[in-house]
Amino acid sequence: MSFIRPEARAALWHWRELIAAAALALFGLRLILWSFGFWQVSGWALLLVSVIVAIIGGQRLRFRLSGRGPGVVKVDEGQIAYFGPLTGGAVAASELERLRLDHTAKPAHWLLEQPGQPPVAIPVNATGAEGLFDVFASLPGLKTERMLEELHRRGPHQVVIWERAPSRDAHHRLH
Repeated sequence: MSFIRPEARAALWHWRELIAAAALALFGLRLILWSFGFWQVSGWALLLVSVIVAIIGGQRLRFRLSGRGPGVVKVDEGQIAYFGPLTGGAVAASELERLRLDHTAKPAHWLLEQPGQPPVAIPVNATGAEGLFDVFASLPGLKTERMLEELHRRGPHQVVIWERAPSRDAHHRLH
C-alpha cells in the first residue's frame, strides 16, 4: 500500500536528481552554518557535490521526455536494443559510427548507425529512452549541451550529433 498517488510519485521520480541535489545542498548548508572544523569543511564538500549533481540532473531532465512513445529501449552492457511496434534492432555502443537526430519523423527519432547494418531508428520518447543519455554522454567528443539544444529544436531537418570519424575535412569551408 502506498500513501503517494501514482501521478505524484511519477512527478517526484521525474525530478529525482534535482531533488537529491537540493537535499544535499540543504544538508551541506546546515553543516556550514551550524558546525565548525571538519564538519564545516564536509559541508562545503557536500555543497560542491550538490552543484555537480544539479548540473548533471538538469541535463538528464532536459533529455528525458514523456516515455509514452512507441516501443521500448533496453540498454544492457553496451548493447542498445529497440523493440518497436513496426521496427526494431540492436546496436553495440562501441561500434557506433554516427548518431543523428531526425526531426522529419513524428515523433523525432535518434538514428544510430553501425557499419554494415541499417540504421536503428529510436523515437526520442520511447519507453526507456532516458537510458540512452549515459550511452550518448560516453561517446568520445560528444558535446552534451549541443545534443540537448538540437533535441528541443523544432523544424523538418536531420542533424548529425556525433560521428566517430568526421565525413568532411575539418578545414573544409562551406562558403
